[in-house]
Amino acid sequence: MIRPAFRALALLGVMAGPAAAQGFAESDAGILRWLDKLTGETADIELALGQEAVSGRLSIRLDACRYPADNPASDAQAHLTIRDAGIETPVFEGWMVASSPALSALDHPRYDVWVLRCDYPETAPEAADDATSEGAGE
Repeated sequence: MIRPAFRALALLGVMAGPAAAQGFAESDAGILRWLDKLTGETADIELALGQEAVSGRLSIRLDACRYPADNPASDAQAHLTIRDAGIETPVFEGWMVASSPALSALDHPRYDVWVLRCDYPETAPEAADDATSEGAGE
C-alpha cells in the first residue's frame, strides 16, 4: 500500500512537471465515470463547475477542471470533492489526473470514480460546418 504522504508527493511531482512545461486552460465542465463495484453498474457523469451529482451513496462535486492548452484532448486534471451519505467528512477531496487514475484515487470499498476529460472548445468542427454551409448555396 502506498503511504498517503508519498502519494501526495508523487502527485505534486507529476502535476508540477507538466505545469512547468506547458500552460493549462481552465474548463467550465468535466466528464467523470462512476462504477459500483458490487453491481457492476457504471455511469458517465457530466458536471459543470460547482455542480454536484448523486450516484449510489456518493455525492460528487466538480471543483475545477483543466487541460493542456496546446493539446486539449490529451490529459485532464479535475479537483473533486466526494462525500459518502453515511460519513460526515469527504471520502475524497483533491486532484485526479485522467491519464493516471491510480495516482490519486478514491479509496472506497464499493465505488470508484475517475476523470475522463474536461470540456474544451472545439474549433475544427465549427470551421467545417461554415465551409459546408457556404458551399451549399452555390
